[in-house]
Amino acid sequence: MSEFSKSEKTIPAVIEFVDIAGLVAGASKGEGLGNKFLTNIREVDAIAHVVRTFEDDSVIHVANKVDPVQDIGVINLELILSDAESVSKRIANLQRDVKRNIKEAIEEENILKKIEKFLEEGKMATDVDLSDEEKFKIKSMNLLTLKPMLYVLNVSEANENLEVRLPENSCFVKVDPVFEKGFDDLIKKSYELLGLETYFTTGPDESRAWTVKKGSTAPIAGMAIHTDFKDKFIRAEVINWQDLLNAGSYSEARAKGKVRTEGKEYIVKDGDVVEFKI
Repeated sequence: MSEFSKSEKTIPAVIEFVDIAGLVAGASKGEGLGNKFLTNIREVDAIAHVVRTFEDDSVIHVANKVDPVQDIGVINLELILSDAESVSKRIANLQRDVKRNIKEAIEEENILKKIEKFLEEGKMATDVDLSDEEKFKIKSMNLLTLKPMLYVLNVSEANENLEVRLPENSCFVKVDPVFEKGFDDLIKKSYELLGLETYFTTGPDESRAWTVKKGSTAPIAGMAIHTDFKDKFIRAEVINWQDLLNAGSYSEARAKGKVRTEGKEYIVKDGDVVEFKI
């Protein structure tokens, strides 16, 4: 896109990965650096759980054996135990307002009790059938087991075809850091997990990728650039990036009918090139 527009600058989309040291059994009770790292994890949008699948005598494993299924079970249990403690404390703190028959407190308690039941059964909060409204009401708790999770299978060239029994409906990706395989898939899977997509703006000054939530209308997507693109939105001119490159120029793309004029209800699609009119 930058080459197409002869842009002075190219600004890619960014997704930030924060490296947090691995948890060990007992982390929820303070083992290792447990509570500190569990607190850090609560601030993220999603959890990428890196699971070792290869044997290497020169790389020590905390449990002295490589068992990815067991490792997944240990970490998930620690997340469940940590959330169970948080939920129990919150329910106790709500009791005064519940007894006073305050509606918001009663609603929150009902949601948390549903979650508590699943946690007590060793299940994740993501297994609970919660509406978007219910999730919003407890969002401030930042429950670990309610966050989207991606299993990153750390493989070697020798076992890249290894099959690992993951929890049902799991999102996973295989990465070989030695030969730098799978990193593009990791980024794509992370976007998918977080419900994100990318659209572009391009011109002589810069070509830039903008990240927005899937399903965003044109004015909402425009807010990634500036609030004026939502508040003063008139229309958007839209073309798929590949159609633009194939046409060779913006004017040629317009002549071929590839550039569309869209209104405020238009849902931006991954790979759109958008010019906002305000």
